[in-house]
Amino acid sequence: MFEIYETKTRITDDNDARAAELRSELEAKKVFFINLMGSPGAGKTSTLVRTINALKDEFSIGVMEADMDSDVDAQTISQLGVRVIQLHTGGSCHMDADMTKRGLDRMTTEGLDVIFLENVGNLVCPAEFDVGAALKVMILSAPEGDDKPLKYPLMFTVSDVMLENKIDTKDVFDYDPEKAEERARALNPDIRTFRVSAKTGEGFDEWTSWLKEQIRTWRSER
Repeated sequence: MFEIYETKTRITDDNDARAAELRSELEAKKVFFINLMGSPGAGKTSTLVRTINALKDEFSIGVMEADMDSDVDAQTISQLGVRVIQLHTGGSCHMDADMTKRGLDRMTTEGLDVIFLENVGNLVCPAEFDVGAALKVMILSAPEGDDKPLKYPLMFTVSDVMLENKIDTKDVFDYDPEKAEERARALNPDIRTFRVSAKTGEGFDEWTSWLKEQIRTWRSER
């Protein structure tokens, strides 16, 4: 006789427990934590730039930029005048709760109202690991195709918001936003969707107005 030990289940269970602890810690500090996910090239950083510019007059913001290597994204965000740290994952394709906690401790949360984590770029691994966020936002860009909810269902299942970026190119790439939204809602009926363009600014007033209200309400209830 022998035992079969599901190591992945143990890893995710341990991570979920640590994420719950981290979420409680941030709630006690009234820090609204956003996990931003998406594929490489989906426009995570450019979307983050526009979002931060819309929020920074009202909220004190920190950003953790997670990547396997390089500091390109942190350099971009640092020009916005917000607190930022670059996190190198050492080859890992995602952030987990423990890595996130260490990043937060290094950056420090003191004096911050809102923190963004720009997660490692892919639609698989980041969806599997809770990092203690109050809000999970994923970006689906038009060039990727409206079939991505069918191919990567977990990402759309766990996300609270789907930003359909590069919507100004939808005709070029035959991207059908209604199909993408229908497929996403089949997986997650509560997912909020916004059609945006980080290049032109289309849809950002609606997105950032909604986000501001979510942050205000969340913080007032803590």
